Amino acid sequence: MKYEIGFIGCGNMGGALARAVAKSVAPNSILLCDACEEKAASLAAELGAKTAAIRGVAEECRFVVLGVKPQVLAATLAEIKDVLQERTDLTLISMAAGVSTAKIAEYLGFACPVIRIMPNTPAMLGEGVILYTVNGASESATAAFRAHFAAAGMIDEIEEGRIDAASALSGCGPAFAYIFAEALADAAVECGLARDKALAYAARTLAGAARMV
Repeated sequence: MKYEIGFIGCGNMGGALARAVAKSVAPNSILLCDACEEKAASLAAELGAKTAAIRGVAEECRFVVLGVKPQVLAATLAEIKDVLQERTDLTLISMAAGVSTAKIAEYLGFACPVIRIMPNTPAMLGEGVILYTVNGASESATAAFRAHFAAAGMIDEIEEGRIDAASALSGCGPAFAYIFAEALADAAVECGLARDKALAYAARTLAGAARMV
């Protein structure tokens, strides 16, 4: 294997995770692929990583992160299923929301080692939660996955049957926190505080409260 990890999909979350991984994995052992070639090239230039076509990622990487939307996952896997079937040293990492590891095997037509993850947006700052469940991945591959993604925040294993409920909390929860912070700031502004200070106070208050919890 020439590369340690490749990302198929470099959108907001895929890009955030690639940035986190680049803190623990040599950037020149990371491959990036996106339907928008300019997006992949820009991120590669930022990180010092390389770009490749989708089949190149499947052929050359130890870990392949599927960072595409759930509705295009089947089509994405169809492009590389023949390559994956020949690999015995590869682990898929899927962040497709709501798509089980059994469904991935159904799309492929065969079982492939899969680590299913559900990250949240604070992973962009290294303060995220990445829930994961394992199906067929070895202990060494799972340990390497945890080490590679550690800079994104908390990494926690959960039963697959509970991952959707848990990700509703960790994945959607930040949006409610943002709304609450904005409401706190709005109320403070109505009482005469400057907007920038109100937002800073609200953000710090929520961060402190979270640490108290």
